[in-house]
Amino acid sequence: MIKQLLKKQQQSLTYYFSHVDAGEIQKALDVLANCKGVIYFTGIGKSALVAKKAALTLTSTGTKSLYLGATNALHGDIGIVTEQDCFVFFSKSGESDELLQLVPFLRNKNLPLIAVVSTQQSRLAKACEVVVHLPLEKELCPYDLAPTTSSILQGLFGDVVAVALMELKKFPLDQYRQNHPAGRIGKRLIMKVKDLMITGEGIPLCGPEDKLFDELVELSNKKCGCILVIDKNAHLRGIFTDGDLRRALQQHGTKALEMPLGELMSKNPRTIGSEMLAIDAMQLMEANQKSPIMVLPVLEDQKVVGIIKLHDIIQSGV
Repeated sequence: MIKQLLKKQQQSLTYYFSHVDAGEIQKALDVLANCKGVIYFTGIGKSALVAKKAALTLTSTGTKSLYLGATNALHGDIGIVTEQDCFVFFSKSGESDELLQLVPFLRNKNLPLIAVVSTQQSRLAKACEVVVHLPLEKELCPYDLAPTTSSILQGLFGDVVAVALMELKKFPLDQYRQNHPAGRIGKRLIMKVKDLMITGEGIPLCGPEDKLFDELVELSNKKCGCILVIDKNAHLRGIFTDGDLRRALQQHGTKALEMPLGELMSKNPRTIGSEMLAIDAMQLMEANQKSPIMVLPVLEDQKVVGIIKLHDIIQSGV
């Protein structure tokens, strides 16, 4: 049953993308992009939930937007709307009385009205200056009644408009970061390498002339899975990992214990700066899927100032 429903939904979405008029969406986008005030969204029933999500998405991505319930609007809340604003109606049928009752009062305020509907000849479509038709073949509901596919199409419109406005306004990542101070998004955009890296005595360090045997305790005790090989100026020369230890013993046997780390280390390891985002460090570690790494040396002015572990990044919730 699930496979059949998924296939049916896929067919419905394919129908939508094959019949949707991008020009209509572009026309609506032009109006919204030129809006000097607030973009209001409204709807009834499930369309109201999608309208709320659309308003929240626009707000979080740099466009002033609010959801205004139709019933509350008719009982006074419409007073907040001005001619500088835009108003977007979400409605599958375009025949909801609550929405239609709003139209004449909004017209008196001389602001653009946009109808996002799945019925082109509806009263709401005829009452608005801009109409976006969302072609709907059939709801996923077996009775073609419950708003299922139609809600997805409305959500698609809201998301496309939000991203388009982001690009038009060149919405900066820094602003997005400020708008999402909490949760996983906030952590990904705010938490830096310096917030998670190991510093000071916790960094496993040795010189290129130090012998492997003498550094086994350092390798084990610091629990980083590696030792950073540095020169007298704290410049990184290479890295010696648990994997390098296994390979050294396989290749040289017990003789490897008397060899200097400078001969056994991996040269030119991947590194990162302390001011970079922790998510950037994670992506750098996983950049090569064939040989992912678990740690990154942290450098400032070419000098080692810390080390960051993939485990610590994951534990942080990033």
